[in-house]
Amino acid sequence: MPELPEVETVRQGVAQWVVGRRIASVEVRHPRAVRRHIPGDVHFADVLAGRTVLDARRRGKYLWLPLDSGDAIVGHLGMSGQLLLQPPGTSDETHLRVRFRFADDGPELRFVDQRTFGGLSVSEGGAELPDEIAHIARDPMDPEFSDEAFVAALRRRHTEVKRALLDQTLISGVGNIYADEALWRARLHGGRPTDALTGPAAQRLLGHVRDVLAEAIRAGGTSFDALYVNVNGESGYFDRALNAYGREGEPCPRCGAPIRREAFMNRSSYSCPRCQPRPRGSLRG
Repeated sequence: MPELPEVETVRQGVAQWVVGRRIASVEVRHPRAVRRHIPGDVHFADVLAGRTVLDARRRGKYLWLPLDSGDAIVGHLGMSGQLLLQPPGTSDETHLRVRFRFADDGPELRFVDQRTFGGLSVSEGGAELPDEIAHIARDPMDPEFSDEAFVAALRRRHTEVKRALLDQTLISGVGNIYADEALWRARLHGGRPTDALTGPAAQRLLGHVRDVLAEAIRAGGTSFDALYVNVNGESGYFDRALNAYGREGEPCPRCGAPIRREAFMNRSSYSCPRCQPRPRGSLRG
């Protein structure tokens, strides 16, 4: 699933190529793509026609596009969602779900989603911050993110540190890949109890989370397959810089021990058994 760097890369592309343009028409090719828009697909298309996109913003893994009506388009890429810019007349993608045409007859914005887990909706009056995503915490790249408040909240929790990093109400945008990479850099096992972390250790971990996300944004995100691409259809290349995630059995770049894989919340965690020893008495047992 796309995490913060992938969504931020898409946001930057939308900001460059869509902001300031007036929507001429919207074509919903699959109603599931707008299932979160309760009034339905016809209303979705009608309410957006003639509206101008004012900005492209992000909260965690969600995008929203403020409109001149005071409303906003809210989007989540899900497992395989893509927002692509295509010249008019370009052949339709196999999994094209929604098409936005613009009054300037320039490139169309297309929402393509193979698995249809993602989706778009219109948030009434949501230009500043849609109510639908207001519960999501700020992410560590947000200038208004409070390091002190995060560290204090993290240490108050009685849970495993990786579970806390994936809690979007505590810190947003971090998923499985970047949690594993930050924990590797911090030399912490994901099963470490959060209330056993010292303040300096929690602050160091946050610094590594921020560094990993920033580096991944500069690399255009992480692409393991063709499902994640930027608005121009290009893959990210941060996968070349991964130290732990997806490297089971390969030598740790720091100490040479084989990277291990462990089951975690119906997924997998990757860590170094030497650099990141499993804590005694961890919540996992």
